[in-house]
Amino acid sequence: MFRLRDVIDILIVAYVLYRFLVLIKETRAAQVLKGLAVLLIATKVTEWLKLNTINWLLSNAMTVGVIALLIVFQPELRRALEHIGRGRFFNSAIFMPDEKKFTKVINEITQTVQNLARNKIGALIVIERKTGISDVVETGVRINGTVSSELLFNIFAPNTPLHDGAVIIREDQILAAGCFLPLTENPNLSKQLGTRHRAGLGISEVSDAISIIVSEETGIVSLAKDGKLTRYLDAKGLRDILNDIFGKNVESNPLKIRRWRIKNDRHVKK
Repeated sequence: MFRLRDVIDILIVAYVLYRFLVLIKETRAAQVLKGLAVLLIATKVTEWLKLNTINWLLSNAMTVGVIALLIVFQPELRRALEHIGRGRFFNSAIFMPDEKKFTKVINEITQTVQNLARNKIGALIVIERKTGISDVVETGVRINGTVSSELLFNIFAPNTPLHDGAVIIREDQILAAGCFLPLTENPNLSKQLGTRHRAGLGISEVSDAISIIVSEETGIVSLAKDGKLTRYLDAKGLRDILNDIFGKNVESNPLKIRRWRIKNDRHVKK
């Protein structure tokens, strides 16, 4: 006889499994999971056919496989824990740029990307969100400058030392340039996409950061978010996406804006 708690229990397990499958979709972990499923079926078949030696080998392999799972699925487990940590309960409610500063940053980035695309200058811009990527920042050269189209354009100008790396932006500051990013693990990515696109996708897979990629060969502008790539963006399309992503944070957290403004007003008065 099913009780209400049994139904709730089944629904929770089903939801967790669904989210897990979505998390590992189109990653190497999905292929590993298929291989483990084949081993599990083979173990049951050999047990049914009484093939004792093969069954013993498979059974012991499955026992060791539990430890192997923790190693193989380490990136996915980290992503899952980061996703939980990005929940509203853990969000900071103090530091949030006001609307004017927020709009200015997006306009500066959009203008830079438009100029870079027009001149077919390759670029990779990463915008940090809730998940800190200080470890990535440390791989580059510290800038600590206010976001401006002139500074961004000079960083990515051809034949400059920082041209090939990624720029990391936090709020209205350019933290560092020439940073190295992890490459994507997606095996289904088009062969036509180069290292910039793979790096931009890679950082979006291991964090909630947004990366903007400008192709050096074609001038095509792309945006990577949550391991998914949106291509062929114009200035308006890029601005709309950035406003949609970051504007929700500002609009849905008026208390953050108010606290930030009060803090800065007090600082100015002093």
